[in-house]
Amino acid sequence: MASNTLTRRISTAVGGAAVIAMIGFTAACSTDSEPPEQSTTTTTESSLTPTEKSLKPAPGPFTPPVTAPQQTVRAPNQAIDRG
Repeated sequence: MASNTLTRRISTAVGGAAVIAMIGFTAACSTDSEPPEQSTTTTTESSLTPTEKSLKPAPGPFTPPVTAPQQTVRAPNQAIDRG
């Protein structure tokens, strides 16, 4: 029973030391630097061209062919052909 209590105390101390170390590293690695200067230049001309879309897009190489499933059940109002 005493070894169980000792194990708990040691693991608590190690965990607390790890938390304190993380706080110390975070505080040591943070910097108080000024933000970079932002320039306010504006352009009036647009050098971009509009995107053109194709009227009939070609399917990609991984597009599966479209096939409709075959009818497996007779429609309810369809007449039976008794030939």
